[in-house]
Amino acid sequence: MSGIDSLPPLREVIRTHDLAAKKALGQNFLLDLNLTAKIARLAGDLTACDVLEIGPGPGGLTRGLLAEGARHVVAIEKDARCIPALEEIAAAYPGRLTVLQGDALALDPARHLTPPIRIAANLPYNIGTELLVRWLTPPDWPPFWTSLTLMFQREVAERIVARPGSKAYGRLALLAQWRCDARIVLDLPPQAFTPPPKVSSAVVQLTALAGPRFAANPATLSRLTAAAFGQRRKMLRAALKGLAPDIEDRLRAVGIAPTERAEQVGLEAFCALARALDA
Repeated sequence: MSGIDSLPPLREVIRTHDLAAKKALGQNFLLDLNLTAKIARLAGDLTACDVLEIGPGPGGLTRGLLAEGARHVVAIEKDARCIPALEEIAAAYPGRLTVLQGDALALDPARHLTPPIRIAANLPYNIGTELLVRWLTPPDWPPFWTSLTLMFQREVAERIVARPGSKAYGRLALLAQWRCDARIVLDLPPQAFTPPPKVSSAVVQLTALAGPRFAANPATLSRLTAAAFGQRRKMLRAALKGLAPDIEDRLRAVGIAPTERAEQVGLEAFCALARALDA
């Protein structure tokens, strides 16, 4: 019996179901149920929310979310070996856990979720960034979710919250901070996981804003930042010359020196330049 519910400790669950982590699936299991419960609490008050979880594995965070009162959890798991363990959790929390087997990049869980919706996950390392970009760039805003509480490699977490002038600053920071509040809420050493990864991890929380911080066309901003950071060592007058023949004039018009590089330019200035390109 574990400390948060009547189910067995996770190490016992892993032995029973032969759930050795698979590197090919980006699996690193967090087995301390007190720690998974802490991450669940960081996601906020879940009692009136549905929660989407990606990659639950043996169900440590799943149990934390349910124990912390989540109204309903929808868990997407690609590894068929984990399904029996997750079904045991579903039986212990009747009517509150739906398990979907499949690829999170291909499945649409919308019909299983009722707003308000939060997303909380120890994301598989091999698909974490791609999922985050999808959640940050829906066709319409506000998105279907109100907050994201996600575990990443520490390096990725730092890229999400980075500020201009830092090596970590790039497109991911701009995407995240344009329409969200983003902050690192928990650091985790490799030893917290089984097997221990080679890098440290961190939990990032992103809260959706009602609208973008600064006006800009999403497609234009995406094209602009792709060009700027695709050649980040170049001056902007060179990196962006393919976007407009008079790019130097447009840069100066919004207060950006043509000799600056992308990592020196803040979100507001990029949005102003996107508007100037559309004008």
